[in-house]
Amino acid sequence: MKARTLTLKKITIVTSAYNEEGCIEEFCNSLLKLSESYKKKYAWEFIIVDNGSSDKTFDKVSSIYKKDHRFKIIKLTRNFNFFGGLSCGLKHATGDAAVVMCADLEDPPATIPLFIEKWEQGYKNVYGIIQERQGSWLRRLNTKIFYWIIHNFSGRMIPKNVAEFRLIDREVYQVINNMPEFNRFLRGLFSWTGFKSIGVPFNRGKRLVGRSKASTLVVLLIALQSILSFSHLPIRVASLLGIFISLFSFLALGFFFVSFLIFPGPFKGFATILCLFLLMFGLLFIILGIIGEYIGLIFDDVKKRPIYIIEQKIGFDDEC
Repeated sequence: MKARTLTLKKITIVTSAYNEEGCIEEFCNSLLKLSESYKKKYAWEFIIVDNGSSDKTFDKVSSIYKKDHRFKIIKLTRNFNFFGGLSCGLKHATGDAAVVMCADLEDPPATIPLFIEKWEQGYKNVYGIIQERQGSWLRRLNTKIFYWIIHNFSGRMIPKNVAEFRLIDREVYQVINNMPEFNRFLRGLFSWTGFKSIGVPFNRGKRLVGRSKASTLVVLLIALQSILSFSHLPIRVASLLGIFISLFSFLALGFFFVSFLIFPGPFKGFATILCLFLLMFGLLFIILGIIGEYIGLIFDDVKKRPIYIIEQKIGFDDEC
């Protein structure tokens, strides 16, 4: 009688690396240690997307592939931002579940077994909740404001302090892969799908080398994109503001007309009127700017350009 062959569930680790030559080897070694500890329970696949690096990141991960063919390498033609790199990796994932994480070791691999435990309990979207983070007080303040805004502006759909670092079931990432959106805020898309979810707290580690690429300007741009992608609140606030100002203007006009009839006199208040005009024009351009941002997102989607462009693949059956 032939023995039954036990098929292990496969876990795919997906990361996007941009100029990480100083820590990519240590990152890969940490994944190998993790897989060695769980080799009898799970099969492992590691997809590293070189997101347009200008250093030796691609050379180093290519050398790692020669030693262990479980590593699969994708080189993009240029930097397509963090979300573009992760989207590329998820498109090529084949695991029963995928873990998305940063390549700078700020997302600790030691948390992955906790994700897997929750996944085995039936959760399809197991996301990391940042308890403590490294960085300057300004970076922490920017991040705190960002999470408060996106949590409240999304109707509390996106949890506070949630990270991209998470495990998602194959069913979830296949849904994400089929979404045609160009401007992607992945942690929002993961929440939007509505699959059974749970958070796992973790402490964000310190970068092994180099500095974080998430500058204040980058954080602000991501915050703006995420708000516009998952909330109609800004445009509704603009509409309500316009209604309120119009109502106030009519009431003020009536008040001044009655005052003129009762207390006729020479024209006064030129400076006040000038300031009000400037205020109204300022608010008008803010509202037009909000509308323009929404139109810009629509314009990006209408062009239907690819989210990323692949230059080279290593370790895939359809390697080019």
